[in-house]
Amino acid sequence: MADTHQEWLDQLEAESRAKQKSFINGIASKLGRARVTEKPAQPYRGAPDFWQAFEWPLEERIEKFTENFQAAGGYVARLSSMEDVKQFIVNKAQEMSAKYIIRQNQSELDALDLEGVLKGTNVSVWNREPETHWKARAAEADFGIVMADYATAYTGSMTVLSSRDKGRSVSLLPTVLMAIIPVERLKTRLGETLVHFDRAGSENLPAGIHFISGPSRSADIENDLTIGVHGPGIVYALILG
Repeated sequence: MADTHQEWLDQLEAESRAKQKSFINGIASKLGRARVTEKPAQPYRGAPDFWQAFEWPLEERIEKFTENFQAAGGYVARLSSMEDVKQFIVNKAQEMSAKYIIRQNQSELDALDLEGVLKGTNVSVWNREPETHWKARAAEADFGIVMADYATAYTGSMTVLSSRDKGRSVSLLPTVLMAIIPVERLKTRLGETLVHFDRAGSENLPAGIHFISGPSRSADIENDLTIGVHGPGIVYALILG
């Protein structure tokens, strides 16, 4: 029996390591080989050269992104201009009887001018008015509108960053998410997005980096798939250009 608290902790650790060793030895025995005790050599780091050079042409990127995003339950529309984006959102808002819309506080989205078009619909801009409970506003919104920072064709995903003017709640809490993707931000590989964060360094990373691949999906309760439990149940990716 241990005489001191430290000795007792050391004893527990020794017992734990002995059990771990026995467990791993048992696995090695069943595999018919000796237990690996040396760290395996890893001469390569990161993606191989052929993957770094892999890139689809623009039209194929759009095609693959659309295919993958729709396979995850999302919707995709390709639109020529912000005026077309505006009309698309207005039509959907009227179709779904949207009463409240919230959008990111970005200059690109000012061109939508939804406030002047959607009569009877309250349109708010994130963090533009002081002393407002913005999370609550986003939670009660029918539509959330954001500009995607990046998009990846191979995975069918959009990347949305958060900041003071780009609250994460705008993309995570409303019932319907409208994410606008300027076509030049649509890349082939996820690595083309991740490299920006590597270059920025940990001290310059945004508060939130969100990868969105279709609507919220959850199957953690008896493997019963449900849509929209932890986020928007309807997600539109609007490819601009």
